Amino acid sequence: MNDILDELQWRGLVAQTTDLSALRRALREGPVTVYCGFDPTAPSLHFGNLVQLVVLRHLQRAGHRVICLVGGSTGLIGDPKPTSERVLKTREQTAANVARIKELVRPFLDFEGDNAALLVDNLDWTAPLSALDFLRDIGKHFRVNQMIRKDAVAARLESQDGISYTEFSYQILQALDYLELYRAHGCTLQTGGSDQWGNITAGVDLVHRAEGATVHALSTPLLTDSAGTKFGKSEGNAIWLSADMTSPYAFFQYFVNVEDASVIQLLRVFTDRSREEIVELEKSVAEEPFRRLAQKGLAHDITTLVHGLEATEAVEAASAALFGKGDPRVLDAHTLSDATAELPGGEVPVGSTLVDALVATGLSESRNAARRVLAEGGVSVNNSKVSDPDAVLGEDDFLHGRVALLRRGRKSLAAARKGL
Repeated sequence: MNDILDELQWRGLVAQTTDLSALRRALREGPVTVYCGFDPTAPSLHFGNLVQLVVLRHLQRAGHRVICLVGGSTGLIGDPKPTSERVLKTREQTAANVARIKELVRPFLDFEGDNAALLVDNLDWTAPLSALDFLRDIGKHFRVNQMIRKDAVAARLESQDGISYTEFSYQILQALDYLELYRAHGCTLQTGGSDQWGNITAGVDLVHRAEGATVHALSTPLLTDSAGTKFGKSEGNAIWLSADMTSPYAFFQYFVNVEDASVIQLLRVFTDRSREEIVELEKSVAEEPFRRLAQKGLAHDITTLVHGLEATEAVEAASAALFGKGDPRVLDAHTLSDATAELPGGEVPVGSTLVDALVATGLSESRNAARRVLAEGGVSVNNSKVSDPDAVLGEDDFLHGRVALLRRGRKSLAAARKGL
């Protein structure tokens, strides 16, 4: 076994451990069985969950056995938020989310071969458990005075609304997962985000109380930008891993636009690039930031990891077509739709003059201004220069019969959407 813990630390993937030296010894002597849980509170995982999938991926590649747990039972309860009670999902909603997330995690881990990852659902062992057995066999190992010290619980206890017993019991349910996986699979390491540390250590304590065994825990840091804002949020919208919730194009653009101060950190966390490669990219950020080589490398690698190489190449072509000199005619209909979804523009009927199209899409404030910019050679349609003030948009100009890309100057871009 190589020293995977050193690698995880260098990549910025270790915030806390229960006993660093003991964990290092266990990982060296390995293989260790490790698990991480994902609650189905939404139909997709988000950018923050990707950190945990990357940790599991590193550990599996280093020869350790990994278990990916989807919380069919914990998802029905919900980890308490510091601010207010969660709205409980129905059993049907939770089951649908579980099914989607199980499919979503499969590409990140190897589920075949001698060291195949295991995918489990904690509803399988909690659903048959009676309330009396839960209270007698599990609840007896917990002390309320310790449970109320958890940050989210403490905050809620001080609020006007307090906290329900349902959410208060969440940490017992999550701890039960560790005990079950220890008993069934010899699991001795749990990983998770630093905001889950209280729940994770509750599991460590439960295994020790119930089985007299010492097991390990490792948390990852919360990723924030230079202003301390949590990554993965954009005006309140999470960056989702499912293509139908955040398109591959939008996903790629998010990382192309990451600030210089954060890009090297994200390269270490989310890519397989070597230390030497990352040092070179760090140098490029310092010496030639305008080239954005680090951001382009990050966007390529992380989009490929999440959506596959084919999708990445499609969105890179779309990015070149919109912001460079690429040919938008090579784009497939789906990628073109994603790439133009956020562009300003308007509806333009086939046969409209380009002058009218420039006004309709907001690229010119008047027909006279549109004629002037056309005469000056400052307009292109689908990246082809047009200077004829009498030019019209024909059927062929609307890519996939939907949209024509109009550009004024170098940076002003709009979408002429085919109208009636």
